[in-house]
Amino acid sequence: MSPDLHFILFLLLRMAIAATFVVTASIITERSGPVIGALVATLPISAGPSYVFLALDHDAAFIAQGSLASLPINAATIFMCLVYVVLAQRHNLLVSCGSAVAIWIVLASIIRQFDWSLTAGLAANLIAFGICIPLLAGYRHVKMPLVTRRWYDVPMRAALVATLVAIVVSTSGWVGPRISGIIALYPVVFSSIMVILHPRIGGPPTAAVLANSAWGLLGFGTAIAVLHVGAANFGSAIGLSMGLATCIVWNLTLWWNGRRKRLAAAS
Repeated sequence: MSPDLHFILFLLLRMAIAATFVVTASIITERSGPVIGALVATLPISAGPSYVFLALDHDAAFIAQGSLASLPINAATIFMCLVYVVLAQRHNLLVSCGSAVAIWIVLASIIRQFDWSLTAGLAANLIAFGICIPLLAGYRHVKMPLVTRRWYDVPMRAALVATLVAIVVSTSGWVGPRISGIIALYPVVFSSIMVILHPRIGGPPTAAVLANSAWGLLGFGTAIAVLHVGAANFGSAIGLSMGLATCIVWNLTLWWNGRRKRLAAAS
């Protein structure tokens, strides 16, 4: 088998694996309501496969450096969510989603101009979430209507995440860890939630999923920081495992805390 054919086949396999993860998680998000859906959406179901495949092709130093670029991008994502949530209350998908994605691109373009340290990335997240979480709180409690899936939903989600993985894997060798870390964190899941749910159930219920994602996204940022420390000190495999464990434990804690509050309120 020629090297080019081997690369193409391996790339297609990686794309298919990543697409399967995102499609499964997106279906769970639709069927479980805004709270559980938000917790699923903030798991590393899009960035995770991208980083795993990067780790297969590059050393631990590449992963550690890439995660430093990903950390402030997480702050850009929460601002993207805030813009969408506010605009979706009164505007259509094109205005709401288009403006949110534009904000993310502008912030990502600014972020890539700087060399980020772990301290600076954590500070950016604390400031961003300190601003956005209180502003999003009033949009969280909306009843989720029944969602009717269309035939093109699954192929569209699969195509989005497969394209992201293809870009990350194919370009990482020449764009370097900083740009790879930025691209890997493009919010594919949030974008697909906007595009698929907004036309069917309206802006406010769709916005509620993203508003509920704020605390989970904060945990995702913490997981990126843990990934950096783990990869830099113990290697890529341990760093990735530590980051994934951080996300899962954080989201399970959020779920348990929310359940405890609901039971207390009911009694």
